[in-house]
Amino acid sequence: MTVTLVFTFAGIVLIGVLGFLGRRTPAADLSEWVVGGRKFGAVTMWFLQAGEVFTTFTFLGMAGLAFSGGVAAMYSLPYVPIGYMVLFFLAKRLWSLGKERGYLTQGDFLADRFGSRFLGTLSAVLGVLFVLPYLQLQITGLGLIVKLVTGNAASSTLSMVVGCALVVAFVLWAGLRGVAATSYFKDVIMLIVLVVLLVAVPTHFAGGISGVFHRIDQLHPQVLTVHAGSNDHTWFITSMLVSAIGVGLMCLPHTWPALMSARDPKVLRRNYTWMPIYELCLLLPMIIGFAAILVLPKGSDSNGVLLNLSKDVLPGWATGLVVVAAIATAMVPAAGILIGISSLVARNIVRVRRPRTQFWVNHGTVVLACGLSLLLGIFRPDLLANLLLLTYSGSVQLAPANVLGFTRRVPIGKGPVLAGLIVGEIVVIWLTFVDTDLVGHVNVGLIGLAANVVVLLVGALIERATTSDREAEAVRV
Repeated sequence: MTVTLVFTFAGIVLIGVLGFLGRRTPAADLSEWVVGGRKFGAVTMWFLQAGEVFTTFTFLGMAGLAFSGGVAAMYSLPYVPIGYMVLFFLAKRLWSLGKERGYLTQGDFLADRFGSRFLGTLSAVLGVLFVLPYLQLQITGLGLIVKLVTGNAASSTLSMVVGCALVVAFVLWAGLRGVAATSYFKDVIMLIVLVVLLVAVPTHFAGGISGVFHRIDQLHPQVLTVHAGSNDHTWFITSMLVSAIGVGLMCLPHTWPALMSARDPKVLRRNYTWMPIYELCLLLPMIIGFAAILVLPKGSDSNGVLLNLSKDVLPGWATGLVVVAAIATAMVPAAGILIGISSLVARNIVRVRRPRTQFWVNHGTVVLACGLSLLLGIFRPDLLANLLLLTYSGSVQLAPANVLGFTRRVPIGKGPVLAGLIVGEIVVIWLTFVDTDLVGHVNVGLIGLAANVVVLLVGALIERATTSDREAEAVRV
């Protein structure tokens, strides 16, 4: 067994142990398990919310996207800060409603604000459907990381099994507190590794960061501009807008528990003030991706860019640390996604009355969701790949409902909101899987959202006219 592989499995076990240490006794009820009793302070909230952003896609995918798409990868830099600017103003309202009304999930929020259990259930079903592929991505990514470094498929499968077992175990035991405990480790080791690679990789291949970009400007100047093709200006702008709306309006269901777990709104506002600066760390893997343009042949596997360069410039034990950081960016977000999925099922889909039974339904969903993702990751890794395209574009269709729910008095009834949501989802699914060339490189989530809003407004006008007619009839009677 190589030094790298030893570090890899030691890292997986360490993450699991840290998750267990997040809580010394099991959570007493679902609220404590999902949102940590709403007691988290500024430091815990910082790492918990940052942990939602820095995933396998961020760590490996950003380097790969820079390698294959050049500066088009930078669409991911502005959307999270823009989303956090919006949340700076909305988070207090959302947290206060959650505290007062006992919300744990997005489904709770929508069902209560619109007086519609069906809307709460539908939003929960959509949330599970769109986020489940994201869970599988983390688990498959864990196996891919090990395979890229060791070249051993058996080690890859074993690492996925061990990683999933440990994630399920500490999530069941500690809930959100376990995710918070592992988030500390994940972000610290990830930043250390990225800073080391930022120095080592450009220095080894081009004499430094400036040397990387000087050589790219000479040899591959086209990657330094957003140019025609699949990642053109239209794709760049519309993808950034959809992603910013998704973050700023809380459209992804697994982001709700972290926000609801804050001790008070001041903690959230402090985080949203400084976290946009933290998001600049996304540049670090991108720069490594640009360095890969000078080293790796065109057409190389973009997912393996960062790890392949690490093996070239670092000793085996240091490469092992890089792998541990990469695995942490898979396991910790996977744990957070499991909490989001299971709480939606227990609170908004199955809807059992007894709190204890609800707790067990939640825990059973954790095991089932992670087990299903693991099996698909091993035997059918591409089965849910297309659904991953809907994670943001499908989830963002909940934005109009969320916006209306934030208001003091919801101005539109559940009928127009449901109609707009259903039409928006149909448009997104049609443009993603059926007529894929109809809108060119425009993000289909934005087209679906436009249709969603139009239907919602028409429905609101009809609703208002109908209400006025009924009031007039009542006055005549």
